[in-house]
Amino acid sequence: MTNEQFERIEEALPEVDGRGRPYEDHRKVVNGIFWVPRSGAPWRDLPERYGSWRAAHDRFRRWAEDGTLQSAAWKLQGELDAEGRIDWEQLGAHSTTIRASRSAAGGPLGAEKGPNQPRRRRSKSCTRI
Repeated sequence: MTNEQFERIEEALPEVDGRGRPYEDHRKVVNGIFWVPRSGAPWRDLPERYGSWRAAHDRFRRWAEDGTLQSAAWKLQGELDAEGRIDWEQLGAHSTTIRASRSAAGGPLGAEKGPNQPRRRRSKSCTRI
């Protein structure tokens, strides 16, 4: 993450109050948080240059729960939109829906198809052993 990129979201991140254990640098941790989904690796494989994997994971989880990540994303989106750097026409949602056959979901096959099929009954000659 470049200096300019981090400066855009820095205000949305909580301030370090200085109490308790020394806090890992926000920028280092944010880079680590971005590294995990980009690489597809588990949190425990986070390279040491991003600090402790536990710190990155805990901060990611805390920020996701308290809305910090969402407010940073909205702030960034607002700034980029005001600068004309977002092409909203490229963000349209397109989808196609194809109905699966009944058998794809475990439904009846062939001649057994139909909504009003009688239930199969055990013949009286069947006995359990």
